[in-house]
Amino acid sequence: MTSTPLFIRPDTLELFASRPEQSRGRLHSERESRTRSAFQRDRDRIIHSEAFRRLQYKTQVFVYHVGENYRTRLTHSLEVAQIARSIARVLGLDEDLAEALALAHDLGHTPFGHAGEDALQEVLAQGGGFDHNAQSLKIVTKLEQRYPKFDGLNLTWETLEGLVKHNGPLIGPLAVKKPGRALSDLPGAITEYVARHDLELGTFAGPEAQVAALSDDIAYNNHDIDDGLRAGLFTIDDLKDVPLVGPVFQQVARDFPGASHSVTIHEAVRDLIGVMVEDLIKQTRANIAQYRPDSAQAVRQLGVPLVSFSDEMRRNDKALKAFLFQNMYRHYSVNRMTSKGRRVVKDLFALFHAEPECLPPDRQVLCDGKGGVKTSRVVADYIASMTDRLALDEHRRLFDMQEKP
Repeated sequence: MTSTPLFIRPDTLELFASRPEQSRGRLHSERESRTRSAFQRDRDRIIHSEAFRRLQYKTQVFVYHVGENYRTRLTHSLEVAQIARSIARVLGLDEDLAEALALAHDLGHTPFGHAGEDALQEVLAQGGGFDHNAQSLKIVTKLEQRYPKFDGLNLTWETLEGLVKHNGPLIGPLAVKKPGRALSDLPGAITEYVARHDLELGTFAGPEAQVAALSDDIAYNNHDIDDGLRAGLFTIDDLKDVPLVGPVFQQVARDFPGASHSVTIHEAVRDLIGVMVEDLIKQTRANIAQYRPDSAQAVRQLGVPLVSFSDEMRRNDKALKAFLFQNMYRHYSVNRMTSKGRRVVKDLFALFHAEPECLPPDRQVLCDGKGGVKTSRVVADYIASMTDRLALDEHRRLFDMQEKP
C-alpha cells in the first residue's frame, strides 16, 4: 500500500504559517497518518484524552453544581477553539494547529479553577510550586497513558511549544513574567521535558499559538460578562462606564428596544466578540506588513508578538479585566465558593501526603512514602486531575464519618 498522504493541505496558507509537512516532528518517531495532517492528528489525540473529557466538570468560575448553564473548562475550551479557527482562517494560518492549542490550553487546570491552583501552589511552595501550564505539558507528555510505545500523547513540537509558551517566552530577556528568568527557575515538569526535547523557551511561540492565546482572552472576558450578568453578580447598568463594553450594550438597547434581558446580553456579547476579533485581525495584518515574516520561525524570532490587539483594544481589555476582577472574581458569593474549593484541595493534599495508603493503588506504587518528595508530586497530580465533583466526593468520603469510604 502506498504511503502517499490522502489529505490535501490548503494552498491558502501564508508564508509565515506553520506547515504540518514541515513540522519538527514528535519526540517518539511514528508513521504519519495518510488521512490527517500532523496537526489534525494532534487535535484528535487531545480530544480523545481523558484530561480533555474531565474538563466537562471543572470550574471556569462557578462550581459545577451552581447551575447547568454556566461555562465549564470544557465549554470554554470549545469556544476558544471556535474563535481561534476563525481568526486563523482569515490570517491564512493552520487552523488545525490553532484549534489543537485552543483545546489543550486548559488541560492542566485543577478543580475549582484558580482557587484550586492557588491551594496547590501554597502546599507545594517549598517543592517547586504548581503551575497549570506546566501541568498541561506534563499531562500530554507523561500522565496520559494511552499508547503502548510511549507515555503521553506524543504531540508535535509545534503543539508542545505553543502549549508551554501560551503566555509568551518563559526564559531570557523576553520572559513575559520575569525578564531574565533562568531555565532552572521553571517548574520541574518543564525543565525535565525540555532536557530531552528543546522547545526554545526564550522565544515567542509560532503564529497559531499566538492566535490561540488571544482567542482565550477574547472568550473568557466576554463569556464572563455573560455568566456574571446571568448570575446577578452585576447588572448591565454597572457596565455603562466600562470602555467598549458599555457603549456596545447601549447600542444594542437602541437597536433592539423590545429585546428581553437574556437576548440583550447575548446580542451584546456576540457583538463584543466580533469587535475584538476584527481589531486583532486588523492590528495583526498591520504587524505583518511592518515585519514581513517569511516563515513561522521568523515569527518566533521577531522579539515581539506578531498577533496582537491595537493599543486602544489593549486598554479596553485591561479595563474590562479590572471590572471583572472587582465585580465578579471577588464577589462575595464567588469568594465563598473559592474558599471552599481551596479548603477541599488543602485537606485532600494533607491527608494523601501523610497517608499515601489512602490513594488508589496505581498512585500508591509511584510514591516514596509518607511525606516524601515524590509522594507530594503524585498527590498533586492526582488532585489536579480531579473534577470539582470528584474532589467534593473524595472529601466527603474521607472526612465525613457518616459517609462510606
